[in-house]
Amino acid sequence: MSKTRSRALLGLAALVAVVALLGGGYLLLKWGGLTPAPHEATPVAEAAEAGVALTVYNEGTALVKDLRRFEFADGLNTISFVDVAASIDPTSVHFNSLTDPEGTVVLEQNYVYDLVGTGALLEKYLDETIEVVTDDGTSFQGQLLSGSGDIILESNNGEVQVVRADNIREYKFPDLPEGLITRPTLVWQVNSAQGGAQDVEVTYLTGGISWQADYTILLAQDDASIDLDGWVTLNNTSGASYEKAQLKLVAGDLQRLAAQRSAVGADMVEFEVAEEAPAVAEREFFEYHLYEVERSVTVRDNETKQIEFVRGTGVPAERFFLYDGAFGPRGYVPYFYGYPLTDPVYGVGMDVKVTVMLEFDTGEEAGLGADLPRGRVRVYQEDVDGAALLVGEDLIDHTPKGETVQLYVGDAFDIAGERVQTDFTRPTDHSLEETYEITLRNRKDEETVEVRVVEHLFRWTDWEILSASTDHVKLDSSTIEFRVSLEPDEEQTVRYTVRYFWP
Repeated sequence: MSKTRSRALLGLAALVAVVALLGGGYLLLKWGGLTPAPHEATPVAEAAEAGVALTVYNEGTALVKDLRRFEFADGLNTISFVDVAASIDPTSVHFNSLTDPEGTVVLEQNYVYDLVGTGALLEKYLDETIEVVTDDGTSFQGQLLSGSGDIILESNNGEVQVVRADNIREYKFPDLPEGLITRPTLVWQVNSAQGGAQDVEVTYLTGGISWQADYTILLAQDDASIDLDGWVTLNNTSGASYEKAQLKLVAGDLQRLAAQRSAVGADMVEFEVAEEAPAVAEREFFEYHLYEVERSVTVRDNETKQIEFVRGTGVPAERFFLYDGAFGPRGYVPYFYGYPLTDPVYGVGMDVKVTVMLEFDTGEEAGLGADLPRGRVRVYQEDVDGAALLVGEDLIDHTPKGETVQLYVGDAFDIAGERVQTDFTRPTDHSLEETYEITLRNRKDEETVEVRVVEHLFRWTDWEILSASTDHVKLDSSTIEFRVSLEPDEEQTVRYTVRYFWP
């Protein structure tokens, strides 16, 4: 950064022009000699070199470590950081001289964010003389009585003029009021025991930066394997750009207090594709997983960037059909709060469809061998003409290497299911029995399918299956599963009776 520009940003005398878009036209703001900045007599250090490390967390927080070299004078210095995120948490800032940590003492820190803008200038110039020029070239000059909405001016002869804001082409101000700046700025008062160049490390937390994993899966036409690509999707709306940064991404659920700032949406997407192997190293860190991009990355403000971090080809997979007739594959299963659920119609009569699921393993033996951070998964499959079509998408949670991933892809078109409660009795005051019939129909013309029928035994902890028309397995303490094979155009019914009992 040049000395001229640094001094202009600190409010020294300059001629500045700011152009802002307003009402479909261009609004020109002008001012002349600027008011000197505070601490005018204190030397202002200027950065000579820069280096940035950026660590981004899932939860919308980033840790910025900014290394700069400054020229210090012996004694009191004013240090000004103008390239700082607008979403910074000022209470998290740490200033550290790497060259002379003992002899460099921070006396005061200020975060200045009163930015130049039409509203800010008009507020500063209440009761002062300004000039406005309308679209037809007419000039009005006078004391500003109001800048909220239309402009109200009082001329030297006492005449009051109202100028409609949407007709104004140009505002003219005599100078830039003290305290207004063009970008958010960190300013320190620092006492240095020695003059000369010092390397200074500034660390702070900022909001407005987040990342998530996005995955694309190409399902083989025989449904037996997948090709998987994992992408880091980084969204930066922090109000700052980070040039050639060392980028680290932390996957995991980090405990943070409530955020103080909110971010706006990004408007640009940039992709960075690895041509051979993904240039992202993964390792464990504390109770999280850390992904480090093994090259410098430029992350611009209002940008969404994608970087490939995992790739697997020919990973064994299985497509299967699931019928959870009570609650669906992602439905809420009720929990008994200290007493049995004895309402006979609870969980009955739900309109649930047979769903299409995709299952694969993340382990080395499956050919993937990767931890998968939480993110969105899009599943594609090639048509007969070779064009890949979207067949569904789902979300996955943080999944360690070696675990099984199940994706809910969509609802089956040609397979129907129906679940009916055929009996409900209370043999005693401390027991109940109910019977269900689950009917499945395969309307496919040629394909034989297997449907996994899942039943949640949610009414109480103690239960037993009194009878079942089909073999079943116990998945956990409150879930059983039937597997039903259906020929083309075949219909089958699964029937079972369960007894719940309590003291």
